[in-house]
Amino acid sequence: MCDDTSGLLVARPRLPDTSRCKRVTLVRSSQADASGELPIGLGILVCLRTALRLLLGLVLAVLVASPTAGQQGPDAPEVPSHDGYVASQACKGCHADVYLDFKASAMGSSMAPVDRSLLPLVTSAGPVVSERLNRRFVIEERHDGFYQRESEAMPTGLPSFDSAHRLDFVIGSGVNGFSYLVRRDSHLVQAPISYYTKQQAWGLSPGYEFAKPGEDYGFNRTIHPACLQCHSGRPRPAGTSHGRYEDPPFAEVPIGCENCHGPGRGHVDARLAEREFAEGEIVDLLSLPPRLAENTCMNCHQGGDARILQPGRGHFDFRPGEWLNETIAILKLPPDPDNPRESDLLEHNASMELSRCYLATGGDLSCFSCHEIHSTPTAGSRESYYREKCLQCHEDSSCGLIASARPANNCATCHMPKRNIAEISHSSLTNHRIVKSPRQPLPAEAFSQTTPDLPELVHVNRPPGAGPESLPLMVRFQAFGELLSKRPEFSARYLSLLLQVAEGHGDDPLVLAALGRKAMLDGRTQEAIDYLEQAVQAGPQPASTFDDLASLLVSQGREDDSAAVLAEGVRAWPFNPRLRKMLALRYVNLKRFRDASQTIRRFVDLFPEDDFMRGLLRQIQGLPTAQ
Repeated sequence: MCDDTSGLLVARPRLPDTSRCKRVTLVRSSQADASGELPIGLGILVCLRTALRLLLGLVLAVLVASPTAGQQGPDAPEVPSHDGYVASQACKGCHADVYLDFKASAMGSSMAPVDRSLLPLVTSAGPVVSERLNRRFVIEERHDGFYQRESEAMPTGLPSFDSAHRLDFVIGSGVNGFSYLVRRDSHLVQAPISYYTKQQAWGLSPGYEFAKPGEDYGFNRTIHPACLQCHSGRPRPAGTSHGRYEDPPFAEVPIGCENCHGPGRGHVDARLAEREFAEGEIVDLLSLPPRLAENTCMNCHQGGDARILQPGRGHFDFRPGEWLNETIAILKLPPDPDNPRESDLLEHNASMELSRCYLATGGDLSCFSCHEIHSTPTAGSRESYYREKCLQCHEDSSCGLIASARPANNCATCHMPKRNIAEISHSSLTNHRIVKSPRQPLPAEAFSQTTPDLPELVHVNRPPGAGPESLPLMVRFQAFGELLSKRPEFSARYLSLLLQVAEGHGDDPLVLAALGRKAMLDGRTQEAIDYLEQAVQAGPQPASTFDDLASLLVSQGREDDSAAVLAEGVRAWPFNPRLRKMLALRYVNLKRFRDASQTIRRFVDLFPEDDFMRGLLRQIQGLPTAQ
């Protein structure tokens, strides 16, 4: 769902990452790297885009590993403040009906611990086999819970493997399906198969289905807190190891009241003291101007081609009632008039604002015109519920079809059709651009959304009346870096912005790593080493920065220093197989055989799917390397 630290990479095949990470760092790109923390989920769908983003820099093609949802590069794992939060149970005493309705809704059941309710899906499950990956996955019940297992589908002549892990959390309400999380060494990782409601069958999890032969993600795709903040109540990230969480990992497991109303301590204390609560102690979205209220929805339901944190801000800093842009900027490439394409994945707000209903009413239409957040219409009442919403503005006679010809008398069938989404197999989403007919072209307004201060991009969540200062230099720098994969012509603009940020932000870990990457591409080895060493000292880095620095140090005969850098990288990215493999081989070259043996054993424990390392371990153990 991004390499939890986006980065500029020379075009090397790279495993998809799952974190909504959005900071751009110049990183290396010669081989596949499964370091990323990936976006996941099917009920509310994925947290912003699951992504491998290719990036062009200088003369070489470069990759920017980013994700669906926006972490700013190699920043320190965020530890959200829990000050003022009381959890949804505290709301139940005064708001029992609303509480119970919400708990039964899709958002209120966004995540849960895995329990016996999974049994019917397990008993009907057959093996999931991927011929492309030569992998066989099964789900089974054991005495202490439900497990997913991975093994080879067909013999390869090499020693086989069988890896099984218990499922700890389920993500999704079942609208599109269910994905699962596994706890590994205090880290949360995505399980490789998910249940898809539309197919009523198990299949490869989002992201896994796009893996190429030789790219086996196993049980090592760590999940970034920025993804989980939109699928859960409050995640509890911990330490400097990416994807690591406290025990328990959530202060509140499913999405709760405070996700949309803000911290409730002041409100609860006022009620307990039987006094009127002061303004700001709790947020009532319906009392806010529609555009401001929608910003709370946009935090999780509006994606973009780049989501960049504002300087000094973290994903957990946003509070309902604030402009989202104060925390994160959402940017999109403008549509091509000659080849306009639409996506329904996390495009709810932007699509709605291109609807005739929105444009004709001067923006009166909002999320809350149609959605009752505290409850979800039942399957039997859904069509009539939303039809009544349409009839608040339209008349029954507005429909050009006679009643008998209307598809179940359901307005949305024609005017807001569900469409399959390419990013997640077997899933569909509602198109929130209300159209007269399913093939209605984009309106003229879609091609005039850019502004003079930013002619290349659409600033999706720019507050009304905001000026150029709403997009600071560092944000522009990161945005153009992420978008080079789609627009190589941005290369000169990106490099120009790099020079500008180097002057004013030369000590920023992101900028130092970018300068180091550029120096490496230019062949200025010692300068690149200097920049990258400073970057590692200045703050958390993507796995690829450690990779680059270690390789450069070896080229200068500093193999011991290279091993130390790789060991530091493994501590920061414990589920990155490339760094661990490089470290093991470096120890072998240094004749540090005890360290090499320990590293190889740990590698195979974490990544048993790696044929080469399994064979190497068997050599160490004095066992045959072939069956």
